[in-house]
Amino acid sequence: MGSSGLFQVDGGKTVSVSIIDTTSRIGNVPLELLVTPPIPDFSRLGAVPSWSFLIEHESSGKKALFDLGIPPDWQNMSPAISTFPGWDISAQKNTIDILEANGISGSQINSIIWSHWHWDHLGDPSTFPPTTDLVVGPGFKQAFLPGFPVNKKSPVRESDFAGRNLREIDFSITKLLAGKFHAFDFFGDGSFYLLDTPGHAIGHLCGLARTTNSPDTFIMMGGDLCHHSGEMRPSPHLPLPSDNQLHEIWQRFSATAIHPCPGAVLAQLQHSRGRDVDIPFYDPAMGHDIDIAIDTIKKAQEADSDDNIWFVFAHDDSLFDTVDLFPAKANAWKEKGWGSTTKWAFLKDFKTGLLQGAN
Repeated sequence: MGSSGLFQVDGGKTVSVSIIDTTSRIGNVPLELLVTPPIPDFSRLGAVPSWSFLIEHESSGKKALFDLGIPPDWQNMSPAISTFPGWDISAQKNTIDILEANGISGSQINSIIWSHWHWDHLGDPSTFPPTTDLVVGPGFKQAFLPGFPVNKKSPVRESDFAGRNLREIDFSITKLLAGKFHAFDFFGDGSFYLLDTPGHAIGHLCGLARTTNSPDTFIMMGGDLCHHSGEMRPSPHLPLPSDNQLHEIWQRFSATAIHPCPGAVLAQLQHSRGRDVDIPFYDPAMGHDIDIAIDTIKKAQEADSDDNIWFVFAHDDSLFDTVDLFPAKANAWKEKGWGSTTKWAFLKDFKTGLLQGAN
């Protein structure tokens, strides 16, 4: 399907995809809560988003949302959700408000898909009519129903699914595979798949949308499969770029010169932390089952190495000022170079080491 040949998905139709800025921002988060081992002089996240994706099935007219970001009243969510001392959290709008401001009513949304049940992805489904299904991953109902306040320990609210169809995906009834992931063909025509991506949270899902044919290209909606691109890259399938490429990447987001041999600096950064140069800078530090989460990341690295697949996780700040957001469509992402532009942009976070000896 792509240049790597590692990640295979049978042919199918396409869907239209838009990336929605939910206005959610999460900042000043200690990296040690999310990833390990630490990197010197990079200890906290800046203000990162929580993207939502609008998937439109053209032949049927059906529309689905993948994640909703943070609701503006996030302080009123279930008290079972952890407190966030020192974090900078904000959300100006509900996702439905953004849709309606652009001519899409809640009644036109057939499904809301939660990548998982964590607070910064849930939004407020109660703002959508009861005709909108809520789709969740395996094990969700057993783990979290009933919701708050009936079950005071549940992290989700009863109001999220009251009066609507709560649909739990059962991957055991399908033999479909996308790469090494169990897959569910959401519209039945190969245009959009839900992927079973366990480890980070009970029922964690990714989305895989076919955005063009000839060639087949895809957007992989990563949820919290990672919290930083350094958990995905580099990999045995996707080595660090050459020094010349690293200089070109750096110039896209900084006017400051970097070390004349940035590849050697990054290799030393890996070795100093007991890591090889062909594995990611980080492992996940947060998750329901870290070992399974790492195995899921390794499977996803096959897709990430394919230049016909654009992997976008929920909090990927590389999209800012780079891609066209909703109401624009993202289907021409490869033609516009968004995948290649954003893939290594995370290296800006390691600027202290890269700036050494630049002048």
